[in-house]
Amino acid sequence: MGPIRSLINTFKEANGVRERVNGNDRSIVGLVMAAHAMVHTYELSIPVLIPIWLTQFEVINLGFAQFAVDTASLGALVAIGYGLFGLGALPSGILVDKLDARLLITACLVGMGLSFLVLAVAPSPVGIGVALVIWGVAASVYHPSGLSLISRGVQQRGSAFAYHGMAGNFGIAVGPLVTILLLVVLDWRVVAGILAVPAGIAALYAVRVDIDERAAVTETDGGGDSRAGSGVSSFGEFLTSTKTLFASTFVLVFAVTFLSGLYYRGVLTFLPELLGDIPSLAPVAFGGREFEPGDYLYVGLLMVGILGQYAAGKLTDRYRPELGILGGFAALAVVAVLFLPAAAVGLPALLAVSALLGFFLFSVQPFYQASVAEYTPAGKRGLSYGFTYLGVFGVGAIGAVLAGTLLRFFSADQLFLVLAGLAACAAVLGAVLVFSAPSVEPA
Repeated sequence: MGPIRSLINTFKEANGVRERVNGNDRSIVGLVMAAHAMVHTYELSIPVLIPIWLTQFEVINLGFAQFAVDTASLGALVAIGYGLFGLGALPSGILVDKLDARLLITACLVGMGLSFLVLAVAPSPVGIGVALVIWGVAASVYHPSGLSLISRGVQQRGSAFAYHGMAGNFGIAVGPLVTILLLVVLDWRVVAGILAVPAGIAALYAVRVDIDERAAVTETDGGGDSRAGSGVSSFGEFLTSTKTLFASTFVLVFAVTFLSGLYYRGVLTFLPELLGDIPSLAPVAFGGREFEPGDYLYVGLLMVGILGQYAAGKLTDRYRPELGILGGFAALAVVAVLFLPAAAVGLPALLAVSALLGFFLFSVQPFYQASVAEYTPAGKRGLSYGFTYLGVFGVGAIGAVLAGTLLRFFSADQLFLVLAGLAACAAVLGAVLVFSAPSVEPA
């Protein structure tokens, strides 16, 4: 009976370890899902408020200069906050290789709630800009922290990326929807104040959850403590680590994220405004109030993105993510070319092309997120994701300025052609990555 009892005990021990690992996976995934949903709730609620600001304010008064409020000037103002959302990702990526990710995620949630309280009392476009700056700095902490936490703490990485992405898309869709519905009956300032509440609740959850942040780090990733090889304890070592990363194939992944950010911000920032100008989405009067069908199509498009995130995340567990980069961006190039012609054909065609835009716009994200993990060592994972979201949301914030300028001085047709070109370039880089063997460079 001794061997049998030994076998049973071994099985029980293994099952206990598996349960602890799965429990840690669930706890981490729950935390990052809540935080990711909050980040994008606020991010995509801002475009819903832009049409209101365009009509409510006439001048951006900086004291030494004044600018008329239009799509170009307001796009530049919003781009400051969005830009900091990405620019702050780099120092945040360095910090997460040194500090606990949960601490940084909690600070992010508190800061975002504060920013929307400031937005609620902003007296002018300058005040709005200050609120968006606070939001951008706070939100910039999240992606390097959350994605590093997944890559170092979760065993089923691809599935975690999928659920993480779905939660982000839930916030992306539900945040604007809640904002739209509240705006039907409340002033936009009151709505901004209400939106600050969920971040506080999520911050309380982040403080209480029990997780092991390095449960999935292996010897091949640089040892049991992934902080050991971070290589960013001084400015000189930061430069050395940066050179190491960008001397590797990671530079191609970074270029993909830069192009993705330009497309993402370029298409979404003024999309509610563009949809409002389409004849088949003309305003509808009901119950003494006027409803904008374009706002609800915008939300529906974002909801479809949940499916794209889930499908892509699952595919990264089975296939090389580089293939998804190639296919996803090629599809986005086609969608950009077809979007306005489809809108001119009629509502069914517009609904179809909008669904495709939502699906592929968000399906590319798990692919490049997983590619970062493939092309970088665990000790530089925070720094790597910092650069990734510097590209996506920092440099990518130029997409808001680009879109506003093109709409102000050219037309929506030119905007979508430029977006198609950006996606085509990203697809070409994806093709290059397909023929490059993934490799982790020496730390």
